[in-house]
Amino acid sequence: MSHHDVLVVGAGVAGLTAAVRLAQSGARVRVLAKGVGATHLGGGTIDVLGYAPERVDRPGEALAAFAAAHPAHPYARVGAQRVEAALEWFKAVVAGSPLAPYAYTGSLDENHLLPTAIGVPKPSALVPITMAGGDLRTVTEVLAVGFRGLKDYHPALLADGLRRTMPSVTARAIELHLPVEGRAEFNALALARAFDQRDFRRTVIEELTSQVHFGEVVAFPAALGIAAPHEVWSDLEQGLGRPVFEVPTLPPSVPGMRVFAILHGALRRAGGRSVVNNVVIGAEHERGRVSALRVRVGLREERHSADWVVLATGGFASGGIELASDWTARETALGLPVAGVPQPGSPRFDPRYFAAHPMARAGVAVDGRLRPVGSSGEPVFENVLVAGATLAGAEPWKEKCGDGLSLSTGHMAAELVLAETTTTQEAIA
Repeated sequence: MSHHDVLVVGAGVAGLTAAVRLAQSGARVRVLAKGVGATHLGGGTIDVLGYAPERVDRPGEALAAFAAAHPAHPYARVGAQRVEAALEWFKAVVAGSPLAPYAYTGSLDENHLLPTAIGVPKPSALVPITMAGGDLRTVTEVLAVGFRGLKDYHPALLADGLRRTMPSVTARAIELHLPVEGRAEFNALALARAFDQRDFRRTVIEELTSQVHFGEVVAFPAALGIAAPHEVWSDLEQGLGRPVFEVPTLPPSVPGMRVFAILHGALRRAGGRSVVNNVVIGAEHERGRVSALRVRVGLREERHSADWVVLATGGFASGGIELASDWTARETALGLPVAGVPQPGSPRFDPRYFAAHPMARAGVAVDGRLRPVGSSGEPVFENVLVAGATLAGAEPWKEKCGDGLSLSTGHMAAELVLAETTTTQEAIA
């Protein structure tokens, strides 16, 4: 049985953030994960707080009032200062990665307002520099560029959505007919690999040069390179003589893949390790502390011991929390109590899609140190911290706070472990 200082369960933004921060400080860290997490599904922006319930322009100013109005929300545990520290840490990790000078820009001061693939503006605190040029607060004319074989992205839909939701923006669309990897149809990742090739970029520039109008900002699907995104983006801007920006597509998410590659690479360089196809199925514990995790690897079971465990397996969408046929919910890795599930006979969902659904805020409740608590409010395990979408009290899809919540709680979990470890070492000394 192997032993580590910290076992992190889950390889999404929350889990990898906690793991990287811990490994950077010298902790022996191992990430156990079923797969690569939700990074490959999300748009790659760090949305801290977009709606509360009206659109938020200044998330830093809004966080305190939001936390006060939602005391069960994870942000009430984190606080604006920790959120800001996590954002600055993340920007530094990206800036120091092999993808540099690819970087993220933004802060808690203001939300960018970026278009989605259907032209709806979405507020985001941190965005890749390859997306920042699409900030609809300053853009007035957009040329939406698509590719005939990319079936998950329709430039005419983007342009029409922009005209409907942003009357101040003039938008039009064109579609290029270019071969990508010899396929009639392809996804965003295949297009990103094509953009990594200089000859493909030159062809795109040649096709567009005579079609771009002065004053237009050029929108591409978020596939401007997977290995060298900054180079691809810079070449297009220079070749077209116009600002260029990426618009998120349906999965697979190329910007999300970049986030995963950056964090995973940072973990490896810091001495940590991540393994997939490792499903945590239970824990051994005594006197309120987890001593080891039981892990299913294929058809066999392994045990890993650790001083600390950070649980970041996600919520219902990723299987971190499951809902049984009798409407009872369970946390699947450690069997932690799940809070926020409506009582039998109570409404669970609202028939209106965009309404507040009672089931939406279900998850693992925690104390101020992110330790899971039971119905009495007492910690279940002293050495287990919970981060990310597993936490109770948030509606990330409605509040537009998903990756911001994962990043800040993952970073906070690491800081708490490091502080506890330092205190223990000082006491022993």
